[in-house]
Amino acid sequence: MVPDTFFIQTVGCQMNVLDSELIAAELRRAGYVPADGVRRADVVLLNTCSVRAHAEDKIYSALGRLKHAKQYNPRKIIGVLGCMAQKDQQLIFRRAPHVDLVVGPGRLHRLPELLQRVADGGGPCLDVSLDRAAEDRRSVRQSFVPFTPLRPAKTPSAPHQTMVRIMSGCDKFCSYCIVPRVRGPEQSRPAAEIVDEVRRLADAGCLEVILLGQTVNSYKDRTGPRTIALADLLAMLDRIEGLRRIKFVTNHPRHITKSLLEAVRDLPKVSPYLHVPAQSGSDAVLRRMKRGYGAATYREMLDRIRETVPNAAVTSDFIVGFCGETEEDFRQTVELVRNARFKNSFIFKYSPRPETKAAKLYADDVPEAVKRRRNNELLAIQNVISLEDNQPYFGRVVEILVEGPSKVARKRAAVITKRATAGSPQPGPFSEEEGTVQLVGRTVCDRIVVFDGPRELTGRIMPVRIDKADAFTLFGSTVDLG
Repeated sequence: MVPDTFFIQTVGCQMNVLDSELIAAELRRAGYVPADGVRRADVVLLNTCSVRAHAEDKIYSALGRLKHAKQYNPRKIIGVLGCMAQKDQQLIFRRAPHVDLVVGPGRLHRLPELLQRVADGGGPCLDVSLDRAAEDRRSVRQSFVPFTPLRPAKTPSAPHQTMVRIMSGCDKFCSYCIVPRVRGPEQSRPAAEIVDEVRRLADAGCLEVILLGQTVNSYKDRTGPRTIALADLLAMLDRIEGLRRIKFVTNHPRHITKSLLEAVRDLPKVSPYLHVPAQSGSDAVLRRMKRGYGAATYREMLDRIRETVPNAAVTSDFIVGFCGETEEDFRQTVELVRNARFKNSFIFKYSPRPETKAAKLYADDVPEAVKRRRNNELLAIQNVISLEDNQPYFGRVVEILVEGPSKVARKRAAVITKRATAGSPQPGPFSEEEGTVQLVGRTVCDRIVVFDGPRELTGRIMPVRIDKADAFTLFGSTVDLG
């Protein structure tokens, strides 16, 4: 018997969000129906992340709470999917014996089959890919199956914008990173397959696609007579009728080529937005991180970006408190951030990951208090830059793609629903006057804009005048074009 309903909780990056979307489509195709929460779901799936310890702790806490749901309903199926599943494997069953299946990201294509096996009494089930340390590299690659099932052209969440996987896995093996082990070898999808998927999405009304890859700019399709690089793929997608915007993340500094920058500059639909993690401004730290470049090389890359695409918005990632990072190392990172003037940066404290080179070779010797101070200091510097970078937008009219109600609006709606259900709806700050809510959208260079307007604007590309700006957000109002 096939269980009726499912609920997916997702932790982690955009790749995980896309995986969950594809999983949901596959389960619908198999006859399952989405549930609005854990209680009502026959199947509860946790799609996990292993990049930082905090993400794993969050999942194990959720599994602890699910133990009671399983006791209440023994037929409820609980599954752990994704990167933590590949990393911890049998450990998950030992820590949470009520879990029914553990499935790695390279085995998600088998999920409906495994769920059926558990429902028929054949669980618990473990399906993970081979360890990348195995000698038979061909078998390892074959065990990591890229999860790219055919999905409905219109997604329930945001039919006007969609993520599209163009490659999976990673071969960089940065010393701090668990991704190559849990996501498998780098594998690029055939360009023709990607173009066909994006064309179907555009025909169904999708205006923006975000191309995903662990190191997206190392994309190479070698299935045909000539190698197709990311710049070539962008040119192919730019010709698709109805599509308005193309973005791609995440880039590696070593693969920011002249042809790629020229594609960003010359192709009308490609957004002038480049996310290129630096991770550190210190050569000594970058060597221990095994990033494959130095600070001078990164700065030279930034110069090429700004020379070729002067209006490009560049964002970055940084890890503070990495093994052996001195105050001088940190000062060099601060200098890079001040000089680079990124649109924004994602800043993280170093978290050792078991089985990575850094965990094996280096001591995690930067005290937590020092990590926290450096994180806060670098974030404060970046926020000042972001605020200064946003100020020139005051009074300008920008074109945004409206994504829907903002987080603030969604929270207000949840409060209204909760109070109405309790029989005491509250007016005042939680009411929506004349159908107007706070909406959120993004500019072509990925700046966040919020403004008040009717929900019906969701999915439209439209002009908004910027009335105010802070370090994170532009605040605007609709423009009367009549």
